[in-house]
Amino acid sequence: MTRRKISVAGCSVAITLMLAACGSDSKKDDVVAEAPPKNVIFFLGDGMGLTTMTAARIYSVGEDGSLTMDTLPETAFVKTFSNDAQVTDSAPSMAAYMTGVKMNNEVISMSANTVAIDPGTDANGNKLVNKCGTGNGTPATTLLELAKAKGFAAGVVSTARVTHATPAATYSHICHRDLENDIAAALVPGGTGYNSALGTTGLEVVLGGGAQFFKPFKDGGKRSDGRDLVAELKAKSYTVANTGADFKAVDAAKTDRLFGVFTSSHMSYDLDRDAAKEPSLAEMTTKAMDVLAKNKKGYFLMVEGGRIDHALHETTAKKALQDTVAFDSAIKAAIDKAKVSDPTLANTLIVVTADHDHTLVLNGYAKRTGKTAAGNPGVLGVVKNYVTGAVEKDLDGAPYSIIGFGNGENRTQSSRAAMASLDETVTSANAYHQEAVIRTTAGNETHGGTDVFLGAIGKGSETFLGTIDNTKVFGLVKTAGGL
Repeated sequence: MTRRKISVAGCSVAITLMLAACGSDSKKDDVVAEAPPKNVIFFLGDGMGLTTMTAARIYSVGEDGSLTMDTLPETAFVKTFSNDAQVTDSAPSMAAYMTGVKMNNEVISMSANTVAIDPGTDANGNKLVNKCGTGNGTPATTLLELAKAKGFAAGVVSTARVTHATPAATYSHICHRDLENDIAAALVPGGTGYNSALGTTGLEVVLGGGAQFFKPFKDGGKRSDGRDLVAELKAKSYTVANTGADFKAVDAAKTDRLFGVFTSSHMSYDLDRDAAKEPSLAEMTTKAMDVLAKNKKGYFLMVEGGRIDHALHETTAKKALQDTVAFDSAIKAAIDKAKVSDPTLANTLIVVTADHDHTLVLNGYAKRTGKTAAGNPGVLGVVKNYVTGAVEKDLDGAPYSIIGFGNGENRTQSSRAAMASLDETVTSANAYHQEAVIRTTAGNETHGGTDVFLGAIGKGSETFLGTIDNTKVFGLVKTAGGL
């Protein structure tokens, strides 16, 4: 009796399986839907502190307006201190985002125990000789490397040198950020110094400045090893763009790997940029997306507004604000393009943040200025009383600008009475250096240690909230992006 029941049960199961199989045969032409690509775009405004963001908003759209980054639905504050400093530099702060590891100032994506050792001087007088030594830390895996390991495409875009601290922290590992010859070599598949964690074919997109670190010294570059890395990249099937015209001619649909460095050092400030010679950050971003999107698994793209930081170091606020606006335009362009194929951004994560603050401040009780335009200096003007509209004066009887710096090169060494004639035609000039409280050497205004803004939209963006350490961002991006 028991055996009969088992036999009937077995037949029943067999019949069920046979019917299922028949059903399967009848639908054998059906294809399982391919998983949608997972895309991550990580925007980094170098030095873009909260006051710089605020000033850029007023400069561009007025006090009532909003930049694209202001509209991101999920926000957080990020702590930026490094392993050995209250105020970080760009290398460990970006590396913290990319690796989840706190490291020392000037170190690029290495373990926390890595010591930053200044480069030595080569035969050409350039401080580019690697003195890191052996046993000085170990590489810390980056988000970009995780993406490549998953079979995703990956790229870096920057208005700074592509070998500068922020982009370098995504794809290289070294004890000191100034070793830009070594950092450049990490990009060349199969070459000496190549970072094998980038896979056999390397990054799909590299766009920005910094040609000098890819060319030998005899050709106007800074490489003492005689290597022409651009030629080596061409030999590895990279499409190379050296000019704005080259860039515009690139057909993303026919391009698998794109390398473009448009200037010897950093790209021009957006305020000075010749559009015929250098593409905008928005143009580089969207072109990169087109090339990377050919990978059906997904991609990781890092986009840096690198020159915001440089203008702030110079205390030339107008340049910094214009570069922040250009950075914001790139964010808008990326969101708009991503929504074409992923309307709700269900499979696209876009993160916008900064690596550190600067010492820029908004002074006085200034009346509202509205946006900067012809005939209206806006936030670049002098402080005017919010009731009477009269120009405010300091204790020495002189006007003062709305924007100032905690430290910088332009500091009056005695009474400001001699500046009684200071007016808005001076303070709103393209190259005006705002005044500072503490005097430094030219171009050496410092970073600040204040928390920075983070905004996010799309897949997994709801996990970015509160006040978080920069190392935590790594895990949030990794999880949301499926890395």
